[in-house]
Amino acid sequence: MPRKTMTRRTILLSGAASLATPAVLYAQDDGVRRNASSFRTRDWRDHFETLGTGCILADIDSRALHYWGPDGVYALYPSSVPLSEDLTRRGRTEIVRKKVGPSWTPTASMRERDPTLPAFMPPGPGNPLGTHAMYLDWPAYLIHGTHDTRKIGRRSSSGCIGLYNEHIEELFAKAEIGTQVLLL
Repeated sequence: MPRKTMTRRTILLSGAASLATPAVLYAQDDGVRRNASSFRTRDWRDHFETLGTGCILADIDSRALHYWGPDGVYALYPSSVPLSEDLTRRGRTEIVRKKVGPSWTPTASMRERDPTLPAFMPPGPGNPLGTHAMYLDWPAYLIHGTHDTRKIGRRSSSGCIGLYNEHIEELFAKAEIGTQVLLL
């Protein structure tokens, strides 16, 4: 078996790599401590009186969306959440409309923050609402998909809760109009 010798170059590269590791890990962090224990299953009874037609809990802090169906079936999805607290709405609402292939019209405040946004965007790959959208009874607040998968798990929306397209498609098929929604 050949014997490996440590060259000066190997030692220097190893040392540089070990020094750079914490910096690389920190650079991947968006300033929020991630804790796997915060992405845990929950019990619907802690947040809702009855299951009714179903319940959705969007936990802004852990960036997780929990769904309980009327039959008690449970699903947990990673989500994107609003960019800042002033864009975040918390409280109880419900699903009032569902749309496959939603079009998008940015609100006036979105266009004020970013004047490069189009006035309207039809359904398709560039549409920030992804493939499916569920509208809440709060104007301009939705649970929707996204084509930009980098947004999931981050503060990246203007108030909506975003899911991977395959997850919103799954949730869309399960959640009925009238499903209770709690954002906390």
